[in-house]
Amino acid sequence: MAEKMDERILENVLALAKLEIPEGEREEVLRQMRRMLDYVEKLKEPDTSNTEPTIHPWKAENVFREDEVTGRDCRDELLAGAPEEKDGQYAVPKTVE
Repeated sequence: MAEKMDERILENVLALAKLEIPEGEREEVLRQMRRMLDYVEKLKEPDTSNTEPTIHPWKAENVFREDEVTGRDCRDELLAGAPEEKDGQYAVPKTVE
């Protein structure tokens, strides 16, 4: 694939990325892009046909507890610690004019 990378494709990539590269640096950029494409080709070499897809090396387990409705109303207990209360809710300073 890297051998297909030429000046015309480089121009197209630069236009799509809205980049400008001085003429003196284009050959180096082209060389680096070819090296990147060669590396991507190497990633295709290993046989992964018997490898299971995974997102993490360890088995994931749900560590969350089940939601249980207790039916307990503890509003008064929570409001007891509030510096100021109004209509059964916390009263806070106005932040937006």
